[in-house]
Amino acid sequence: MAIEFASRSVPLVRRLQTVAVLQWVYSFLALAQTCIILFFVLLFTRFWIISVLYGVWWFIDWDTPTLGGRRSPWLQRSVVWRYLRDYFPIKLIKTADLDPNKNYIFGFHPHGVLIAGGFTNFCTEATGFPDLYPGITPYLLMLPLWFRAPFFRDYIMSGGLIPSDKDSATYLLKKKKSGTAIVIAVGGAAESLDARPGAFTLMLKNRKGFIRLAIENGASLVPVFSFGENELFDQVENPKGSMLRRIQENLQKLMGVALPLFHARGVFQYSFGLIPYRRPINTIIGKPIPVLENPNPTNEDVERLHKLYMEKLSELFEEHKTNYNVPADKHLTFV
Repeated sequence: MAIEFASRSVPLVRRLQTVAVLQWVYSFLALAQTCIILFFVLLFTRFWIISVLYGVWWFIDWDTPTLGGRRSPWLQRSVVWRYLRDYFPIKLIKTADLDPNKNYIFGFHPHGVLIAGGFTNFCTEATGFPDLYPGITPYLLMLPLWFRAPFFRDYIMSGGLIPSDKDSATYLLKKKKSGTAIVIAVGGAAESLDARPGAFTLMLKNRKGFIRLAIENGASLVPVFSFGENELFDQVENPKGSMLRRIQENLQKLMGVALPLFHARGVFQYSFGLIPYRRPINTIIGKPIPVLENPNPTNEDVERLHKLYMEKLSELFEEHKTNYNVPADKHLTFV
């Protein structure tokens, strides 16, 4: 295979965009592990006091992630995220106003490999979420596992990330009486195993926990579809029933995280690597679906709202797909 190297005449701004994406990919794939190693290595150096003091702080601060986290507006406005946005580029499209006197649950689809659109739109201010939806504060849910990594937990909390468990989401929906938007990548890590160009399969048919959460807290549901999310990486073929897929699914059950074998381009060449392709992501935020609060919803209540949600998500996809070069004969598939 011939390797296509990047030209030395690439403009500086594009190089900065690539650097921004490189640090983002590293943050997702290896920063947590790096922080854990650093924490223990420091204990055996003359800087041991750093880990000891952090350990004391960590113990005192243990519950913060489940109590709304600790976001940093300064970090969310960093120029790094604007370079990340422009690399693809990523755009956020508004279809309706959201009342800041209400709470919301955003269902984000699809997960993609590294949820690039979800992170950039809801954990940074690069695409203008605060201007489009004044008075609304988004909180993206992430696997609780990552909030147990020293140092890394503080970094991800700064972007408004909170653990993806019911207690963390309920705390915000109850404590913050208005203007809270819980963002849930409904398909979860399992959906990343099907994230490849041209794929429109969503793991949604049996995902109903977020529906029950919405009813119990009276939070309006908002379908969100991110066109281009699955176009960023190629993935090794892993059809259902294959040995690779069985191994991936077993590892996911064991560790709670999926391990898609993805690839795209490199930093200095375009033929292979873990840097995503430069392909546009357009995230469409749909109209809110009003939900009446009911602390004890029946299964029928959940089923009814779940069906309505899937219908509205499909309508959102169908309404906008031709704007983003999706063939007319392509439709969402729910599994």
